[in-house]
Amino acid sequence: MLNFCSLYSGSSGNSLFVQSENTKLLIDAGVSSKKIENALSGLDIDPRTLNGILITHEHSDHVQGLGTFAKKFNIPVFVNSKTLDNMPKQKEKLSQNAINNFEVGDHFEINDLKIKSFSIPHDAINPCGFLINNNSKSIGIATDIGHMTTNILKELEPSDFVLLESNYDPEVLRCSSYPYPLKTRIAGPNGHLSNEHAGKTISCLLKNNLKQAMLGHLSKENNFPELAYKTVVEELISGNYNENSLQLSVASRDIPGNMIEI
Repeated sequence: MLNFCSLYSGSSGNSLFVQSENTKLLIDAGVSSKKIENALSGLDIDPRTLNGILITHEHSDHVQGLGTFAKKFNIPVFVNSKTLDNMPKQKEKLSQNAINNFEVGDHFEINDLKIKSFSIPHDAINPCGFLINNNSKSIGIATDIGHMTTNILKELEPSDFVLLESNYDPEVLRCSSYPYPLKTRIAGPNGHLSNEHAGKTISCLLKNNLKQAMLGHLSKENNFPELAYKTVVEELISGNYNENSLQLSVASRDIPGNMIEI
């Protein structure tokens, strides 16, 4: 058994839920503690039963509610030391006993889940993605990617399901009201992944185990769910894949999605 639910995913806040037979995890806590509680309540999940929170990087849309939520429910936090040191407001709320450090690239286990962290290119201190495995099923988590690399593709190859960033459309970004330096940052090598490159990535992963993909971390200002979906489908077709060969969906920014069985 391996289940996934996107609680919140977007430039305004991110938190994901993964569940196996014996383990419940969050990946990131980038909205308020109350919003995370409400989302879990809708899934009939008691926050006190969570076995850990995995942190990808220190930006506020990934850790905003971390300290308050983890402290309130006494939840272990799994984070690399550089990231922890670069979110002092969250760090000071956490008890030392709650902190579990890992090095990016490490394998570690939480109950029946095997977790591999891997480096991603983003303008944070030491950002990472995760591959989460339970028996023969794997979930890949990869957002906030400035550009796709062969190493990330290799790390995601075992994924049966992937939550992949599809942050912006280049033309929508170009015409947006964002200042030029911010546009340059988003489209730069340490910014975010475009719809087109998300589609190319999924096309590559379809050569392996991939059966389901969810597009996440969409920009509110520089993208639209329908546009992200359409662009990715067009990339799949251009790669000679039938769109029906993949269960493709788009994560909601503001409301929890449905539980997905992997």
